[in-house]
Amino acid sequence: MNYLGIDYQVKNLPLLDEDFIPFGVWIDAYEKSASQPLTIAVERDKGKISVHHTKIHGTPALAEADYRYVERYVKFLLWSIGGFRIYICGNSALAQRLKKAYTLDGERKFDVQFMQDVYEVPFEVIDCAPEDCPKANEASVSIGGHMDGCRIGFDAGGSDRKVSAVIDGKTVYSEEVVWHPKTESDPQYHFDGIVTAFKTAASKMPRVDGIGVSSAGVFIGNSPMVSSLFIKVPREKRELVKSIYDRAALELGDVPIVVANDGDVTALAGAMGLETGSVMGMAMGTSEAVGYVDEDGNVLGWLNELAFAPVDLFEGALADEWSTDIGVGCKYFSQDAVIKLAPKAGIALDESLTPAEKLKAVQSLVEKGDDRAGKIFASIGAYLAHTMKLYCRFYDVRHMIVLGRVMSGIGGSIILDTCLKIMQEEYPELAQRVRVMLPDEKTRRVGQSVAAASLPEARK
Repeated sequence: MNYLGIDYQVKNLPLLDEDFIPFGVWIDAYEKSASQPLTIAVERDKGKISVHHTKIHGTPALAEADYRYVERYVKFLLWSIGGFRIYICGNSALAQRLKKAYTLDGERKFDVQFMQDVYEVPFEVIDCAPEDCPKANEASVSIGGHMDGCRIGFDAGGSDRKVSAVIDGKTVYSEEVVWHPKTESDPQYHFDGIVTAFKTAASKMPRVDGIGVSSAGVFIGNSPMVSSLFIKVPREKRELVKSIYDRAALELGDVPIVVANDGDVTALAGAMGLETGSVMGMAMGTSEAVGYVDEDGNVLGWLNELAFAPVDLFEGALADEWSTDIGVGCKYFSQDAVIKLAPKAGIALDESLTPAEKLKAVQSLVEKGDDRAGKIFASIGAYLAHTMKLYCRFYDVRHMIVLGRVMSGIGGSIILDTCLKIMQEEYPELAQRVRVMLPDEKTRRVGQSVAAASLPEARK
Protein backbone atom coordinates (compact mmCIF):
# COMPACT_ATOMS: atom_id res chain seq x y z
CA MET A 1 0.00 0.00 0.00
CA ASN A 2 1.17 3.52 -0.70
CA TYR A 3 0.15 6.91 0.66
CA LEU A 4 1.89 10.12 -0.47
CA GLY A 5 4.84 8.14 -1.79
CA ILE A 6 5.35 6.11 1.39
CA ASP A 7 4.87 2.33 1.22
CA TYR A 8 3.30 0.72 4.27
CA GLN A 9 1.87 -2.70 5.12
CA VAL A 10 -1.44 -3.58 6.81
CA LYS A 11 -2.82 -7.13 6.63
CA ASN A 12 -6.04 -6.86 8.62
CA LEU A 13 -7.98 -3.79 7.56
CA PRO A 14 -11.41 -3.16 9.14
CA LEU A 15 -13.98 -5.33 7.34
CA LEU A 16 -16.22 -2.34 6.62
CA ASP A 17 -13.53 0.30 6.07
CA GLU A 18 -10.79 -0.80 3.72
CA ASP A 19 -9.80 2.83 3.06
CA PHE A 20 -8.51 3.11 6.62
CA ILE A 21 -4.87 4.29 6.75
CA PRO A 22 -3.61 3.69 10.30
CA PHE A 23 -1.58 6.73 11.34
CA GLY A 24 0.69 4.71 13.64
CA VAL A 25 1.57 2.21 10.93
CA TRP A 26 2.20 4.93 8.33
CA ILE A 27 4.43 6.84 10.79
CA ASP A 28 6.71 3.81 11.15
CA ALA A 29 7.01 3.42 7.39
CA TYR A 30 7.60 7.15 6.88
CA GLU A 31 10.36 7.36 9.47
CA LYS A 32 12.31 4.43 8.03
CA SER A 33 13.28 6.48 4.97
CA ALA A 34 13.54 9.93 6.63
CA SER A 35 16.98 11.34 7.45
CA GLN A 36 16.74 15.14 7.96
CA PRO A 37 16.52 16.00 11.71
CA LEU A 38 13.52 17.96 12.97
CA THR A 39 12.55 18.83 16.54
CA ILE A 40 9.01 19.63 17.66
CA ALA A 41 8.41 21.17 21.08
CA VAL A 42 5.06 21.90 22.73
CA GLU A 43 4.73 24.38 25.58
CA ARG A 44 1.81 24.37 28.01
CA ASP A 45 0.98 25.88 31.41
CA LYS A 46 3.57 26.61 34.12
CA GLY A 47 6.48 26.41 31.68
CA LYS A 48 6.00 22.70 30.96
CA ILE A 49 7.60 21.72 27.64
CA SER A 50 7.52 18.40 25.78
CA VAL A 51 10.25 17.88 23.18
CA HIS A 52 10.11 15.32 20.37
CA HIS A 53 13.06 14.62 18.08
CA THR A 54 12.15 13.17 14.71
CA LYS A 55 13.20 13.23 11.06
CA ILE A 56 11.71 14.24 7.73
CA HIS A 57 12.76 13.65 4.12
CA GLY A 58 13.28 17.26 3.08
CA THR A 59 13.03 16.48 -0.65
CA PRO A 60 10.70 18.08 -3.24
CA ALA A 61 9.32 14.66 -4.19
CA LEU A 62 8.15 13.98 -0.62
CA ALA A 63 7.25 17.54 0.39
CA GLU A 64 3.55 16.68 0.81
CA ALA A 65 4.37 13.56 2.80
CA ASP A 66 6.62 15.68 5.04
CA TYR A 67 3.87 18.22 5.68
CA ARG A 68 1.22 15.56 6.28
CA TYR A 69 3.52 13.82 8.74
CA VAL A 70 4.46 16.96 10.68
CA GLU A 71 0.96 18.46 10.63
CA ARG A 72 -0.63 15.25 11.95
CA TYR A 73 2.21 14.74 14.43
CA VAL A 74 1.68 18.25 15.82
CA LYS A 75 -2.07 17.67 15.93
CA PHE A 76 -1.59 14.49 17.96
CA LEU A 77 0.78 16.23 20.37
CA LEU A 78 -1.66 19.09 20.90
CA TRP A 79 -4.57 16.83 21.82
CA SER A 80 -2.57 14.33 23.84
CA ILE A 81 -0.28 16.73 25.71
CA GLY A 82 -1.97 20.10 25.24
CA GLY A 83 -0.25 23.40 24.57
CA PHE A 84 -0.42 26.97 23.37
CA ARG A 85 2.98 27.28 21.70
CA ILE A 86 4.48 24.99 19.07
CA TYR A 87 8.17 25.18 18.17
CA ILE A 88 9.22 23.76 14.79
CA CYS A 89 12.99 23.55 14.89
CA GLY A 90 14.93 22.73 11.74
CA ASN A 91 12.67 23.40 8.75
CA SER A 92 11.41 26.92 8.09
CA ALA A 93 9.16 25.97 5.15
CA LEU A 94 7.16 23.51 7.28
CA ALA A 95 7.02 25.96 10.17
CA GLN A 96 5.64 28.73 7.98
CA ARG A 97 3.02 26.44 6.49
CA LEU A 98 1.90 25.35 9.96
CA LYS A 99 1.76 28.98 11.05
CA LYS A 100 -0.86 29.65 8.38
CA ALA A 101 -2.90 26.61 9.38
CA TYR A 102 -2.88 27.38 13.11
CA THR A 103 -4.64 30.74 13.18
CA LEU A 104 -8.19 31.76 14.08
CA ASP A 105 -9.09 31.87 10.39
CA GLY A 106 -6.87 29.00 9.26
CA GLU A 107 -7.46 25.31 8.69
CA ARG A 108 -6.86 24.48 12.37
CA LYS A 109 -8.92 27.32 13.83
CA PHE A 110 -10.87 24.98 16.13
CA ASP A 111 -7.65 23.75 17.72
CA VAL A 112 -6.37 27.31 18.15
CA GLN A 113 -9.59 28.56 19.81
CA PHE A 114 -9.81 25.49 22.06
CA MET A 115 -6.23 25.81 23.30
CA GLN A 116 -6.64 29.55 23.84
CA ASP A 117 -9.73 28.85 25.94
CA VAL A 118 -7.81 26.29 28.00
CA TYR A 119 -4.62 28.26 28.63
CA GLU A 120 -5.98 31.81 28.25
CA VAL A 121 -3.00 33.02 26.19
CA PRO A 122 -2.63 33.50 22.41
CA PHE A 123 -1.71 30.42 20.40
CA GLU A 124 1.41 30.57 18.25
CA VAL A 125 3.73 28.51 16.06
CA ILE A 126 7.43 29.43 16.39
CA ASP A 127 9.88 28.88 13.52
CA CYS A 128 13.29 28.41 15.09
CA ALA A 129 16.75 26.97 14.48
CA PRO A 130 17.62 23.63 16.11
CA GLU A 131 20.07 25.28 18.50
CA ASP A 132 17.28 27.60 19.75
CA CYS A 133 14.82 24.82 20.53
CA PRO A 134 13.69 24.91 24.18
CA LYS A 135 14.69 22.20 26.63
CA ALA A 136 12.21 19.63 27.89
CA ASN A 137 10.52 20.38 31.20
CA GLU A 138 8.14 17.62 32.28
CA ALA A 139 6.70 16.74 35.68
CA SER A 140 4.15 14.07 36.55
CA VAL A 141 1.60 14.71 39.31
CA SER A 142 0.53 12.30 42.03
CA ILE A 143 -3.18 11.56 41.79
CA GLY A 144 -5.54 9.77 44.13
CA GLY A 145 -5.17 6.47 45.90
CA HIS A 146 -6.02 8.04 49.28
CA MET A 147 -8.57 5.79 50.96
CA ASP A 148 -8.45 6.95 54.59
CA GLY A 149 -11.26 8.82 56.28
CA CYS A 150 -14.70 10.02 55.22
CA ARG A 151 -14.79 11.06 51.58
CA ILE A 152 -17.20 12.20 48.90
CA GLY A 153 -16.80 10.94 45.35
CA PHE A 154 -18.72 12.87 42.70
CA ASP A 155 -19.00 11.84 39.04
CA ALA A 156 -20.42 14.66 36.90
CA GLY A 157 -21.97 13.05 33.83
CA GLY A 158 -23.81 14.68 30.97
CA SER A 159 -27.14 12.97 31.69
CA ASP A 160 -26.86 12.00 35.35
CA ARG A 161 -24.71 12.86 38.33
CA LYS A 162 -23.44 10.17 40.68
CA VAL A 163 -22.27 10.73 44.23
CA SER A 164 -20.92 8.32 46.82
CA ALA A 165 -20.10 8.53 50.50
CA VAL A 166 -16.94 6.51 51.11
CA ILE A 167 -15.49 5.61 54.51
CA ASP A 168 -12.02 4.06 54.55
CA GLY A 169 -12.42 2.87 50.96
CA LYS A 170 -15.88 1.36 51.39
CA THR A 171 -18.98 2.89 49.80
CA VAL A 172 -21.63 3.45 52.47
CA TYR A 173 -24.04 5.37 50.25
CA SER A 174 -24.43 5.99 46.54
CA GLU A 175 -27.05 7.62 44.34
CA GLU A 176 -27.61 8.65 40.72
CA VAL A 177 -29.73 11.68 39.88
CA VAL A 178 -30.85 12.70 36.39
CA TRP A 179 -29.87 16.24 35.44
CA HIS A 180 -29.44 18.24 32.23
CA PRO A 181 -26.26 20.32 32.47
CA LYS A 182 -25.65 20.45 28.72
CA THR A 183 -28.88 22.34 28.03
CA GLU A 184 -28.74 24.82 30.93
CA SER A 185 -27.29 28.30 30.41
CA ASP A 186 -27.50 29.45 34.03
CA PRO A 187 -24.44 28.24 36.04
CA GLN A 188 -26.57 28.44 39.19
CA TYR A 189 -28.36 25.30 37.96
CA HIS A 190 -25.06 23.43 37.87
CA PHE A 191 -23.92 24.86 41.20
CA ASP A 192 -27.14 23.88 42.97
CA GLY A 193 -26.96 20.34 41.60
CA ILE A 194 -23.34 19.89 42.70
CA VAL A 195 -23.99 21.28 46.18
CA THR A 196 -27.09 19.10 46.62
CA ALA A 197 -25.04 16.01 45.73
CA PHE A 198 -22.23 16.98 48.11
CA LYS A 199 -24.63 17.63 51.00
CA THR A 200 -26.53 14.39 50.40
CA ALA A 201 -23.34 12.34 50.62
CA ALA A 202 -22.12 14.36 53.61
CA SER A 203 -25.33 13.57 55.51
CA LYS A 204 -24.43 9.86 55.40
CA MET A 205 -21.09 10.28 57.22
CA PRO A 206 -19.96 11.69 60.57
CA ARG A 207 -17.68 14.22 58.83
CA VAL A 208 -16.12 15.02 55.44
CA ASP A 209 -12.35 14.76 55.09
CA GLY A 210 -12.14 15.33 51.35
CA ILE A 211 -14.10 15.66 48.10
CA GLY A 212 -13.00 14.18 44.78
CA VAL A 213 -14.69 15.07 41.51
CA SER A 214 -14.57 13.20 38.19
CA SER A 215 -15.83 15.38 35.36
CA ALA A 216 -15.71 15.66 31.61
CA GLY A 217 -13.54 18.53 30.43
CA VAL A 218 -10.09 20.07 30.55
CA PHE A 219 -8.96 21.35 33.94
CA ILE A 220 -6.27 23.70 35.17
CA GLY A 221 -6.22 22.98 38.88
CA ASN A 222 -9.88 22.56 39.83
CA SER A 223 -11.10 24.96 37.12
CA PRO A 224 -13.05 23.59 34.12
CA MET A 225 -11.41 25.55 31.29
CA VAL A 226 -13.40 23.75 28.57
CA SER A 227 -16.18 21.30 29.38
CA SER A 228 -19.22 20.03 27.51
CA LEU A 229 -21.18 20.15 30.79
CA PHE A 230 -21.17 23.95 30.61
CA ILE A 231 -21.47 24.27 26.83
CA LYS A 232 -24.58 26.48 27.03
CA VAL A 233 -23.20 28.85 29.67
CA PRO A 234 -22.34 32.23 28.05
CA ARG A 235 -18.68 33.23 27.89
CA GLU A 236 -19.32 36.28 30.09
CA LYS A 237 -20.24 33.90 32.95
CA ARG A 238 -17.10 31.83 32.53
CA GLU A 239 -15.56 32.97 35.84
CA LEU A 240 -18.51 31.43 37.70
CA VAL A 241 -17.86 28.14 35.91
CA LYS A 242 -14.12 28.19 36.60
CA SER A 243 -14.71 28.45 40.36
CA ILE A 244 -17.81 26.26 40.56
CA TYR A 245 -16.32 23.18 42.24
CA ASP A 246 -14.23 25.15 44.73
CA ARG A 247 -17.27 27.27 45.66
CA ALA A 248 -19.43 24.17 46.05
CA ALA A 249 -16.89 22.60 48.41
CA LEU A 250 -16.94 25.70 50.60
CA GLU A 251 -20.62 24.98 51.30
CA LEU A 252 -19.35 22.10 53.46
CA GLY A 253 -16.66 24.18 55.17
CA ASP A 254 -12.89 24.10 54.76
CA VAL A 255 -12.74 20.73 52.99
CA PRO A 256 -9.97 19.70 50.54
CA ILE A 257 -11.28 19.15 47.01
CA VAL A 258 -9.55 17.81 43.90
CA VAL A 259 -11.15 17.80 40.44
CA ALA A 260 -9.83 15.55 37.67
CA ASN A 261 -10.78 14.67 34.11
CA ASP A 262 -13.07 11.64 34.01
CA GLY A 263 -10.67 9.81 31.68
CA ASP A 264 -7.83 10.11 34.18
CA VAL A 265 -10.14 8.94 36.97
CA THR A 266 -11.08 5.91 34.86
CA ALA A 267 -7.37 5.11 34.44
CA LEU A 268 -6.86 5.65 38.17
CA ALA A 269 -9.69 3.22 38.97
CA GLY A 270 -7.98 0.69 36.71
CA ALA A 271 -4.60 1.23 38.37
CA MET A 272 -6.17 0.87 41.81
CA GLY A 273 -7.96 -2.31 40.76
CA LEU A 274 -4.92 -3.84 39.04
CA GLU A 275 -2.53 -2.53 41.71
CA THR A 276 -0.10 -1.39 39.03
CA GLY A 277 0.69 1.61 36.83
CA SER A 278 1.16 2.36 33.10
CA VAL A 279 -2.62 2.11 32.66
CA MET A 280 -4.66 3.73 29.91
CA GLY A 281 -8.43 3.78 30.16
CA MET A 282 -10.60 4.32 27.09
CA ALA A 283 -14.35 4.84 27.36
CA MET A 284 -16.29 4.41 24.12
CA GLY A 285 -19.58 6.22 24.64
CA THR A 286 -21.01 9.44 23.27
CA SER A 287 -17.42 10.25 22.32
CA GLU A 288 -13.98 8.80 23.06
CA ALA A 289 -12.68 9.57 26.56
CA VAL A 290 -9.12 8.60 27.46
CA GLY A 291 -7.04 8.82 30.61
CA TYR A 292 -3.60 7.63 31.60
CA VAL A 293 -1.54 7.06 34.74
CA ASP A 294 2.19 6.32 34.49
CA GLU A 295 4.20 3.49 36.01
CA ASP A 296 4.21 5.28 39.37
CA GLY A 297 0.45 5.82 39.31
CA ASN A 298 0.82 9.53 38.51
CA VAL A 299 -0.84 11.61 35.80
CA LEU A 300 1.34 13.48 33.32
CA GLY A 301 -0.57 16.76 33.40
CA TRP A 302 -1.57 16.17 29.78
CA LEU A 303 -4.97 16.81 28.17
CA ASN A 304 -5.45 13.25 26.87
CA GLU A 305 -8.29 14.54 24.66
CA LEU A 306 -7.68 11.82 22.08
CA ALA A 307 -11.19 12.20 20.67
CA PHE A 308 -9.68 15.02 18.57
CA ALA A 309 -6.32 13.35 17.86
CA PRO A 310 -5.79 11.78 14.39
CA VAL A 311 -5.89 8.00 13.94
CA ASP A 312 -6.72 7.67 10.21
CA LEU A 313 -4.96 9.42 7.29
CA PHE A 314 -7.58 8.60 4.63
CA GLU A 315 -8.50 11.95 3.15
CA GLY A 316 -12.11 10.93 2.54
CA ALA A 317 -12.69 9.97 6.17
CA LEU A 318 -15.81 11.19 7.97
CA ALA A 319 -15.44 14.65 9.51
CA ASP A 320 -16.10 15.32 13.17
CA GLU A 321 -18.95 17.84 13.39
CA TRP A 322 -17.43 19.84 16.25
CA SER A 323 -13.76 20.13 15.35
CA THR A 324 -14.48 19.76 11.57
CA ASP A 325 -11.33 17.64 11.20
CA ILE A 326 -11.28 14.19 9.58
CA GLY A 327 -9.83 10.90 10.79
CA VAL A 328 -9.94 11.79 14.50
CA GLY A 329 -10.58 9.33 17.31
CA CYS A 330 -14.17 10.21 18.20
CA LYS A 331 -15.40 8.78 14.89
CA TYR A 332 -13.66 5.45 15.51
CA PHE A 333 -14.13 4.77 19.24
CA SER A 334 -17.65 5.88 20.13
CA GLN A 335 -21.29 5.33 19.23
CA ASP A 336 -20.59 7.49 16.16
CA ALA A 337 -18.33 4.71 14.85
CA VAL A 338 -21.21 2.22 15.06
CA ILE A 339 -23.58 4.64 13.30
CA LYS A 340 -20.97 5.48 10.64
CA LEU A 341 -20.40 1.79 9.79
CA ALA A 342 -24.05 0.69 9.84
CA PRO A 343 -24.84 1.67 6.20
CA LYS A 344 -21.67 -0.09 5.02
CA ALA A 345 -22.92 -3.22 6.77
CA GLY A 346 -26.28 -2.92 5.02
CA ILE A 347 -28.14 -1.83 8.15
CA ALA A 348 -30.59 1.05 7.77
CA LEU A 349 -31.16 2.91 11.03
CA ASP A 350 -34.27 4.98 11.71
CA GLU A 351 -33.15 8.62 11.43
CA SER A 352 -35.67 9.65 14.08
CA LEU A 353 -33.68 7.71 16.70
CA THR A 354 -31.12 9.42 18.91
CA PRO A 355 -27.48 8.31 18.53
CA ALA A 356 -27.76 6.30 21.75
CA GLU A 357 -30.91 4.59 20.44
CA LYS A 358 -29.16 3.79 17.14
CA LEU A 359 -26.35 2.13 19.07
CA LYS A 360 -28.88 0.07 21.04
CA ALA A 361 -30.55 -0.99 17.80
CA VAL A 362 -27.28 -2.33 16.40
CA GLN A 363 -26.43 -3.98 19.73
CA SER A 364 -29.82 -5.69 19.69
CA LEU A 365 -29.06 -7.08 16.24
CA VAL A 366 -25.66 -8.45 17.25
CA GLU A 367 -27.20 -10.06 20.33
CA LYS A 368 -29.54 -11.90 17.95
CA GLY A 369 -26.61 -13.18 15.91
CA ASP A 370 -26.88 -10.73 12.99
CA ASP A 371 -23.60 -11.10 11.07
CA ARG A 372 -23.92 -7.59 9.61
CA ALA A 373 -23.87 -6.07 13.08
CA GLY A 374 -20.99 -8.35 14.00
CA LYS A 375 -18.90 -6.86 11.21
CA ILE A 376 -19.45 -3.37 12.66
CA PHE A 377 -17.96 -4.33 16.02
CA ALA A 378 -15.20 -6.35 14.37
CA SER A 379 -14.27 -3.26 12.36
CA ILE A 380 -14.03 -1.19 15.55
CA GLY A 381 -11.82 -3.92 17.00
CA ALA A 382 -9.53 -3.55 13.97
CA TYR A 383 -9.45 0.23 14.45
CA LEU A 384 -8.41 -0.34 18.06
CA ALA A 385 -5.64 -2.83 17.25
CA HIS A 386 -4.00 -0.55 14.69
CA THR A 387 -4.45 2.52 16.88
CA MET A 388 -2.70 0.81 19.80
CA LYS A 389 0.40 1.02 17.58
CA LEU A 390 -0.06 4.81 17.60
CA TYR A 391 -1.02 5.33 21.24
CA CYS A 392 1.88 3.23 22.52
CA ARG A 393 4.29 5.46 20.62
CA PHE A 394 3.32 8.42 22.82
CA TYR A 395 2.30 6.63 26.04
CA ASP A 396 4.02 3.82 27.94
CA VAL A 397 0.95 1.57 28.05
CA ARG A 398 1.11 -1.83 29.73
CA HIS A 399 -2.59 -2.19 30.51
CA MET A 400 -5.37 -0.84 28.28
CA ILE A 401 -8.84 -0.97 29.84
CA VAL A 402 -11.69 -0.45 27.37
CA LEU A 403 -15.16 0.31 28.65
CA GLY A 404 -18.25 2.41 27.90
CA ARG A 405 -21.63 1.63 26.39
CA VAL A 406 -20.15 0.57 23.02
CA MET A 407 -18.18 -2.14 24.85
CA SER A 408 -21.24 -3.69 26.51
CA GLY A 409 -22.61 -7.10 25.58
CA ILE A 410 -21.59 -9.30 22.66
CA GLY A 411 -20.49 -6.30 20.59
CA GLY A 412 -17.84 -5.42 23.16
CA SER A 413 -16.58 -9.00 23.20
CA ILE A 414 -16.24 -8.93 19.40
CA ILE A 415 -14.30 -5.64 19.59
CA LEU A 416 -11.90 -7.04 22.18
CA ASP A 417 -11.43 -10.43 20.52
CA THR A 418 -10.78 -8.84 17.12
CA CYS A 419 -8.31 -6.36 18.59
CA LEU A 420 -6.35 -9.06 20.40
CA LYS A 421 -6.26 -11.32 17.32
CA ILE A 422 -4.95 -8.57 15.02
CA MET A 423 -2.39 -7.37 17.55
CA GLN A 424 -1.07 -10.93 17.87
CA GLU A 425 -0.85 -11.34 14.09
CA GLU A 426 0.51 -7.93 13.09
CA TYR A 427 2.15 -6.53 16.22
CA PRO A 428 3.32 -9.55 18.27
CA GLU A 429 5.84 -7.51 20.30
CA LEU A 430 3.11 -5.04 21.22
CA ALA A 431 0.72 -7.88 22.07
CA GLN A 432 3.33 -9.30 24.44
CA ARG A 433 3.87 -5.96 26.17
CA VAL A 434 0.33 -4.57 26.38
CA ARG A 435 -2.68 -6.23 27.96
CA VAL A 436 -5.92 -4.99 26.35
CA MET A 437 -8.94 -5.90 28.46
CA LEU A 438 -12.35 -5.09 29.81
CA PRO A 439 -12.47 -3.92 33.43
CA ASP A 440 -11.95 -6.89 35.76
CA GLU A 441 -14.19 -7.49 38.76
CA LYS A 442 -11.88 -5.72 41.20
CA THR A 443 -11.68 -2.65 38.96
CA ARG A 444 -15.46 -2.62 38.70
CA ARG A 445 -15.67 -2.73 42.50
CA VAL A 446 -13.33 0.27 42.79
CA GLY A 447 -15.53 2.18 40.33
CA GLN A 448 -15.44 5.77 39.17
CA SER A 449 -16.91 7.35 42.28
CA VAL A 450 -14.61 5.51 44.72
CA ALA A 451 -11.60 6.43 42.58
CA ALA A 452 -12.82 10.02 42.52
CA ALA A 453 -13.24 9.98 46.31
CA SER A 454 -9.58 8.95 46.63
CA LEU A 455 -8.32 12.07 44.76
CA PRO A 456 -7.71 14.49 47.66
CA GLU A 457 -5.27 13.90 50.47
CA ALA A 458 -7.26 14.18 53.67
CA ARG A 459 -6.39 17.13 55.87
CA LYS A 460 -4.59 15.98 58.99
